[in-house]
Amino acid sequence: MNCPKCGHEQNDENNECVRCGLIFSQYKPLDYDRILIRSPFNETEKRSPLKRIFNYMFHTKDEIEIVYFIGRLIVFIFLFIWSIKFLQCSIESNYVGKSFLHLVNLPFHEAGHIVFRPLGRVMHSLGGSLGQVIMPLICTLVLLIKTRDTFGASIGLWWMGESILDMAPYINDSRSMSLQLLGGNTGASSPYGFHDWNFVLTELNLLRHDHLIANIAATGGKLIISLSLIWGAILLFRQFRRLKM
Repeated sequence: MNCPKCGHEQNDENNECVRCGLIFSQYKPLDYDRILIRSPFNETEKRSPLKRIFNYMFHTKDEIEIVYFIGRLIVFIFLFIWSIKFLQCSIESNYVGKSFLHLVNLPFHEAGHIVFRPLGRVMHSLGGSLGQVIMPLICTLVLLIKTRDTFGASIGLWWMGESILDMAPYINDSRSMSLQLLGGNTGASSPYGFHDWNFVLTELNLLRHDHLIANIAATGGKLIISLSLIWGAILLFRQFRRLKM
């Protein structure tokens, strides 16, 4: 065994460390992440950035309560089944825009306009789409870094992918402006600047590329959704192996 405090290797039968004198029965074990950083016998892992990233991204507690595992499994199965429809839908169908998650994204979209308004008209219009992507990204980072809830972070990443996918029909509508917007009117029947992406792409001289940009957003969103599901599945497998029976 190795002393959890100084890392000195010694016999398993010892009651206290022969080097630092630590009494093992009175020592409160460190959490896994701190041991990973401090223990001398993990020097190889410390020198391997990929190994450290893997341990960070796929961190799992030593023991998992079965009730929490079942709850996470139900959430994962629901999102997996729902994701099949998201991954199969076309931009023209606007399936993602008709889902209830579009209404969840909408407040963050409108808040983004307010936050980015001081940066000029283009950023004011673009800020809506940025707002609905930044919020799930913040949730993902907080869950991953602050609370160390890696499975929760995978769900946050899934939401970010869905939010990017949600932008694609709006971008694709930049020239036709036939999509019904907030308030019931369309971009074609509204003053110039009301349709965010028509204004942004026109000001940037990119309006002719609206379908290409929309397809990039849709592909990126679907890719992020897929990666989040793979991440979540690996985490569930690791948690299953550590179930507390």
